[in-house]
Amino acid sequence: MIHLARPGSDAIRTARLLLRDFRPGDWRAVQRYASDPEVVRYLVWGPNTEDQTRAFVSRAVVQSRRRPRTQYELAVTLASTGDLIGAIAVRLEDRAHAIGSMGYAFSRDAWGQGFATEAARAMVAVGFARLGLHRLWAMCVSENAGSRRVLEKIGMQYEGHLHENYLIRGVRYDSLLYAALRPLEIRRGSTAK
Repeated sequence: MIHLARPGSDAIRTARLLLRDFRPGDWRAVQRYASDPEVVRYLVWGPNTEDQTRAFVSRAVVQSRRRPRTQYELAVTLASTGDLIGAIAVRLEDRAHAIGSMGYAFSRDAWGQGFATEAARAMVAVGFARLGLHRLWAMCVSENAGSRRVLEKIGMQYEGHLHENYLIRGVRYDSLLYAALRPLEIRRGSTAK
């Protein structure tokens, strides 16, 4: 179950997490995982310098103020402590076709506890409900078993294997494409729960 943290807020609360807009001071917490070579091993960015992380957080803050919103780049925090453990995003990629994408990165301390799955499930709902997407896709490097499991657990369907799709720090990697379509009850405007 997900819900708005407070009326008028773009923040989302799940069972254990609060997904909220980034704040300028978040860059230090982001830098802790964005500079970790193991965290970014299968990502096209990083390890980040402090300047790169500050620029990312600054862009996310600016983007959060745009109306209408075309993306949600959110800080993932533990609801119990407020500790920032990662970032997750859903973006409108093509307005005419209502297609969007999703991506995420989490601190190593947060791995293996279901946080990525919990946050990703919430962001799928955001993509369909707030951005009006018909189709939401995500890709991961084929060797990234953890990310692959997250996408499967949240109900995304495997759609294809792209050979040597990413060049990451000089190494070519295959990627796997997953997608979800807007649920029928949302398409029909049903309010059934």
